[in-house]
Amino acid sequence: MDAIVLPAVVLGPLLPALIVLAAAALVLGLDLGPRALPRELLAVTALAGMIGALLATLARWGAPGRAFRDMVVLDNYALFFNVIICYSGALIVLLSMDYLRRTGSDSAEYYALVLFATAGMMLLAAAGDLVVVFLALELMSLSLYVLAGLFKRELASGEAAMKYFLLGAFASSFLLYGIALVYGAAGTTNLDRIAAAMAARPRDPLFVVGYGLLLVGFGFKISSVPFHMWVPDVYQGAPTSVTALIATGSKAAAFAALIRVLAVTLRGVPPDWTPLFWAVAVVTMTVGNVVAIAQSNLKRMLAYSSIAHVGYMLVGLVAGGAGGTGAVLFYLLTYTFTTAGAFGVITLCERARGEAVEVGDYAGLARRHPMLAAALGIFLLSLIGIPPLAGFVGKFYVFGAAVRAGYVWLAVIGLLNSAMAAYYYLRVVVYMYMREPEGAVTAYAPSFAGGVALTVALLAIVLLGVMPAPFVDLAQAAVAPLLR
Repeated sequence: MDAIVLPAVVLGPLLPALIVLAAAALVLGLDLGPRALPRELLAVTALAGMIGALLATLARWGAPGRAFRDMVVLDNYALFFNVIICYSGALIVLLSMDYLRRTGSDSAEYYALVLFATAGMMLLAAAGDLVVVFLALELMSLSLYVLAGLFKRELASGEAAMKYFLLGAFASSFLLYGIALVYGAAGTTNLDRIAAAMAARPRDPLFVVGYGLLLVGFGFKISSVPFHMWVPDVYQGAPTSVTALIATGSKAAAFAALIRVLAVTLRGVPPDWTPLFWAVAVVTMTVGNVVAIAQSNLKRMLAYSSIAHVGYMLVGLVAGGAGGTGAVLFYLLTYTFTTAGAFGVITLCERARGEAVEVGDYAGLARRHPMLAAALGIFLLSLIGIPPLAGFVGKFYVFGAAVRAGYVWLAVIGLLNSAMAAYYYLRVVVYMYMREPEGAVTAYAPSFAGGVALTVALLAIVLLGVMPAPFVDLAQAAVAPLLR
């Protein structure tokens, strides 16, 4: 009788994700311990897990690895996104410490779900197989669905969770059906083997329909038009710290999977999808900016703003090559720090024992809390793209790549949209510095951890704006192997 040969189990490429999962298990274990343990210990444990995963990521830089028969690929591309995701998760944990205590929602389940969502994001960036893409996407999404409904006594939070879950499940069904069709055409779910099958039969109808369904699923996760309708309600109803995680980490992970799937499987295939992405980029940035102008709620305004920024990132995908795709990676890095900082300021502001989420709530903030107003102003200027902040450099590289690739009109439309966006961003600045408050004034909710998070985000957007070249080079070097 022949002996059963088991495949070798290599856990090295999974180390960053395993550290995050171990931290989640430890958080749940601590919650079962004596009630005398300080609640801050849960947040510190979660933060330690994020920092440990970040250090493990940096330690493996330049040492790619594969596990489970190439289902998980921890190359420099995945490591670059791990850095973005770990920074995003760490900032959200810092912002959550005092914010959750003020809202009465401090619990071990919250930090465990944040860690589970982070692990899903990291696996999504390292997925070398469509099955892993789906499993990682669901691990991330299910955690975020629950987190969106954290405020159980608020109808808006329950509505946000329900809409996010129903529309997310609907989009996941499209993704899963697309994976099934691609498997039917290629006979495999491995990205490299799918690339070989597509090179032989690029016009196979199963491939065409399957990839169309995949793009629907990814379009929902990155919130591109016309799959963006869930964004404003979820961003407004979810706890602000959760909104920051959805807007940064989950978006980076979804882009990571989308870029890897397109770059690897369509290698050597004529880029017939470029006109589609061109149109989606234009519509997405335009719709996001136009609708954002009409918003009086700051979280809804930032929600539509995030849709517009997806349009800018899609410009880099249209440009293609190491220059365009690398610019998208760098843009995601700058966007993560800027957006997390903007939502972080909201977590530190309260009015009449509630969150200050209306634009009018920030009237006169500069006179009462000048540092807080200055921080929010800097984050908003970075989102506009004002030099020398990181947002300007991110747009410069994305639009520059489009011009070099011959998509001049796409870059022009992007610049016009950026100018349009300045109106609603600067409106908040005008309220902070040139308007007097009406009714109850907005107060600052002291938070040492939140102050640390804002300081890190501010330093990052200034550093990335003043010294972008090393980070852009790392982004382009990380994505280049996928395009060969």
